[in-house]
Amino acid sequence: MDAPLSTPCNIQICEVSCDSFRIMWDMPPEDTARATHFFIDLSRKESGDHNRFKHRDVPTKLVAKAVPLPMAVRGHWFLSPRTEYCVAVQTAVRQPDGDYLVSEWSQVVEFCTGDYAMEHLQQLHDKAKGSAGRLLKFSLFYRNQHPDYFDNVRKECAGLMRPALKDNSGSHGSPINGKLHGVFFSCNTEFDTGLPPKDSPYGPLRFQIPAGYLLNPGISLYFADFYCMYTAYHYVVLVLAPVGSEGDNFCRTRLPMLDLDSNPFLTYTAPQRPGEEPLYCHASDVILEVFFTEPVPLDQGPVEQISGHHQLMSLTTANAKKDPSCKVCNISVGR
Repeated sequence: MDAPLSTPCNIQICEVSCDSFRIMWDMPPEDTARATHFFIDLSRKESGDHNRFKHRDVPTKLVAKAVPLPMAVRGHWFLSPRTEYCVAVQTAVRQPDGDYLVSEWSQVVEFCTGDYAMEHLQQLHDKAKGSAGRLLKFSLFYRNQHPDYFDNVRKECAGLMRPALKDNSGSHGSPINGKLHGVFFSCNTEFDTGLPPKDSPYGPLRFQIPAGYLLNPGISLYFADFYCMYTAYHYVVLVLAPVGSEGDNFCRTRLPMLDLDSNPFLTYTAPQRPGEEPLYCHASDVILEVFFTEPVPLDQGPVEQISGHHQLMSLTTANAKKDPSCKVCNISVGR
């Protein structure tokens, strides 16, 4: 009768990305020589009662041929970015009759997957590029809010719209979610008037600021996300950060940088002749969400009542979850 296998111990997780990780553990040399297969049980961490596996005596997830450790795990479960998981391992020896001699399950180890890497954001960028449409001229950035917001800015914030932490709306793996501070602006215009839309889901008051205040040669432009909310229209999140600022330094190693004068989403073209004004354009077929990383003084533009409705709350993107089934805006590494 074969000697039992030792329980794997000292489980270590390394090289964690948004959709893969490497795992290794300690086992005696004689087990290393005998093991033909590894069983890996992986599940999302559950609140309250995590670290519980429904079947601890049989392989439930992955049966892999024994390989030198650390072993790469990817693609088997479509791991989601920024998600906590629990993992346990068994070692096994395949018997001549097809059954397995298995060790006891190891201790359960927890880990969290990472953000989208630059290559994944580039994939999102390429998908967004296909949906952007033609470029339309615009001259104003605008921000809709409720009266209480603007009252607070005037009374408590010295007239500055201060950056707030980006929420978790959009792609779960976007590196700016919960990490970068900024102020959201819009710039989309209506086809027939060339002006901002009359309606807004964010509030009845609208602050408007000349486009050149946020978009100029002293600004770095980054692509941050592409998503939808179970709707036909899609959103593109862009970050504007003054060159050399804290926001610029954060984005430089995490997000694809765009050329100001040549990209599918938001462009600045310098005047060609004396006396001319710069040209500003936005993509026509996606809704742009522009995240400016510095405070914006309220005295740089008017705050006025919009002429349309503001009860379109179904269109708000605050903490909105991305549609995981959309083939237009999802990539294979997760949502």
